Amino acid sequence: MSGITSRFAPSPTGALHLGHAYSAIRAHDLARAAGGRFLLRIEDIDPGRTREAHITAIIEDLAWLGLGWDGEVVRQSARLGLYAAALDRLKAMDLVYPCFCTRAEIAASAAAPHGDEAPVYPGTCRHLDAATRAGRMAAEPHAWRIAMDAAVARAGPLAWRDDIAGAVVAVPEKQGDVVLARKDAPVSYHLAVVVDDAAQGISDVVRGQDLFAATHVHRLLQALLDLPTPLYHHHALLVGPDGRRLAKRDGAPALALLRHDGQDGRELADGLRRGQFPAGIFDQKA
Repeated sequence: MSGITSRFAPSPTGALHLGHAYSAIRAHDLARAAGGRFLLRIEDIDPGRTREAHITAIIEDLAWLGLGWDGEVVRQSARLGLYAAALDRLKAMDLVYPCFCTRAEIAASAAAPHGDEAPVYPGTCRHLDAATRAGRMAAEPHAWRIAMDAAVARAGPLAWRDDIAGAVVAVPEKQGDVVLARKDAPVSYHLAVVVDDAAQGISDVVRGQDLFAATHVHRLLQALLDLPTPLYHHHALLVGPDGRRLAKRDGAPALALLRHDGQDGRELADGLRRGQFPAGIFDQKA
């Protein structure tokens, strides 16, 4: 068996759609073509939105597509100790700080956009003195943010490689002081995915172009935590007839609905491999 290990790591906060299927197929096929391993990880760290029914549906959808995985399905909710240990290392390096701001406060005070998700954090809580921090931590919910300037200075120049884009110089400072542990969850996507990919020996990360910017942050965290850097494969996103990406929030067809309507999952997967949507969904190429 080759050294390639890839993974599909969905969040069980809703139904999988065609865009998820495309990414899972690419990750699966990359590993299988090389005689490697393909893993399934459930990123269930959002307690307010995670549903067991979604986890069941994810497993059923992937089997319907003809995708099999190696080993047991890993759940992030069972790995919280690993994330806490990683956060403690960053605390010991004085590279994180508590943040008490609400989303509304951040939106009102930030000037620069952060992709299509949220504004870049303006650093409001970064300069609080130790006594103020301690008092507020005892009384208020708080997230933990990376002190980006200090982290970048400690790590020094970094780069990573994408199979499509080639060599990429890491510029995580563009993302600002991102959250590593949320108020409502013990870890954020950025920290959890870096820790898990290293722990599971992921050699190749296959995911959509929409996560390309996040990889700059992940490369920084890998350097700070002495973790290996995988080879990345950021593929183009599937788009509908209107040119908009297929996303859950935009009403992309759910795999479960296609499955229940009698679509053949293996035929759908083969069509996506050829760049075609299933018949009757969209009259265009993927």
